[in-house]
Amino acid sequence: MAKKRYRFATFNLLNFTAPPFSFYQLHEHYNDTQWQTKTQFITGLIQHINPDVIVFQEVFTPDALQIICEDLGLVHFATVDSPSPDHVYPNVLFKPVVAIASKLPIKSFAPLEPCPELLEYLNNQHQFKFNRTPIKCKFDIPGFGLLACYAIHLKSQRVHSMAHMLGESHQDDPLLTLLHETVGTMQSQISRSLEASIIYYDALKTQREKQAATLVMGDFNDALENPALSFMTQAFPPLANSSFDSVGLFDSFFYADNSNGKKPPSHYYRGEGNVLDYILCSKEFNPNRAEQKVTSLNYYSYDAHLDPRRIDEDICYSDHAAIAIEITL
Repeated sequence: MAKKRYRFATFNLLNFTAPPFSFYQLHEHYNDTQWQTKTQFITGLIQHINPDVIVFQEVFTPDALQIICEDLGLVHFATVDSPSPDHVYPNVLFKPVVAIASKLPIKSFAPLEPCPELLEYLNNQHQFKFNRTPIKCKFDIPGFGLLACYAIHLKSQRVHSMAHMLGESHQDDPLLTLLHETVGTMQSQISRSLEASIIYYDALKTQREKQAATLVMGDFNDALENPALSFMTQAFPPLANSSFDSVGLFDSFFYADNSNGKKPPSHYYRGEGNVLDYILCSKEFNPNRAEQKVTSLNYYSYDAHLDPRRIDEDICYSDHAAIAIEITL
């Protein structure tokens, strides 16, 4: 019997905004030539990845993305939120969304709703709201079984201004700068960690109660080993040939058959490479596990468009690598 292979991918598209819409500011938009370059780049990269399921971040115009995906055979498409238009200039959009596209039929999808008891436990029961609402999607995969897939984009490292708290403070105020570097950075980490905690809790609860394999895919906006996120894979540390049989998540790269031990950056900032994009897996994806359906796991990074020397973003491409895993049953 022929082996079955499935590919799962994640890709931050960088301000995917079809004309005539703008992103964040009226002058931030694509002309016709830029948009043609952008869509050709995305189409070509998705064709190269050839995913069965792919999740996207920074989507301002989902309808335009859905058309691209359908033309590539990813005929099942879902979002659970919509970007917000400006009150004065409705063509200016804020709050991009995540999306998921698949060749496999989607059994169900919904916005991830935080557990009220967990929010109460975390002393955040009234104020919490995801910066970008994750999608929780379920598939029945032939030869594999039930899969719960989370499409996510965690809170960015951008610091919210504290200027209003200091009266008539200016942006170059040394005190404001210090507060942003300390308290502001900590607030960003807390928000990101809280979002990750809610996703992690739901993923593990689904693993146990639904006997579902789990993938958490997306832009985490931080390194997984940093304290704000390290708990997500604490149960399954990166140990080669490790077998385990419990609920939890592991970083797909460190259990991949083609891993060389050094993970390639998925993003560059001021010439420094960072890993911000991840695919976290449940035990069912571990090829080292006894009585395992998955016989091999491979990890791929698609980063040829990234230039570490580039300072400004090139909106015609993306500032993130796409990453993917392939499993063989």
